[in-house]
Amino acid sequence: MRYCLQCGSEYQEGVRECADCPGSMLVDAEALRQRHIAVSGEQDTRKFVRAATAEDPLTADDFVALLEKERIPVFCRPRRTGSVDVLTTGALEPWWEIMVGEEHLGRAIELLAQEKAQLDDTSDEAARAAEEEELETEATAPPHSAL
Repeated sequence: MRYCLQCGSEYQEGVRECADCPGSMLVDAEALRQRHIAVSGEQDTRKFVRAATAEDPLTADDFVALLEKERIPVFCRPRRTGSVDVLTTGALEPWWEIMVGEEHLGRAIELLAQEKAQLDDTSDEAARAAEEEELETEATAPPHSAL
């Protein structure tokens, strides 16, 4: 049997390309195991660990998309369902945990740190632009007595 290197789907020997992942190589089961990809029909023994947390769903989605693009096995695990969780459980957990395959942890942390820095820079830049726009609006607004 042959397997898609990207998604792990199983194919007969004559098939040349994965139907779901055009351009992905088809390899034997041993090549999948070497890359820590679960082989169809076998128990998945990969261990996933927390690489990062996210406080909103958009950031969590961004982190997952980045890691998937780099072909790092990833999933996002919700930790809280609402603001009352803190009141009922007493534990303040992050909203989402970004979980990656243990063997990819170092690379994932590096990529996520770069992405977080870029997001922080963008956020700071947006805040400065909003402040400048507010000051400009206040400067051009008519005086209150004119209203």
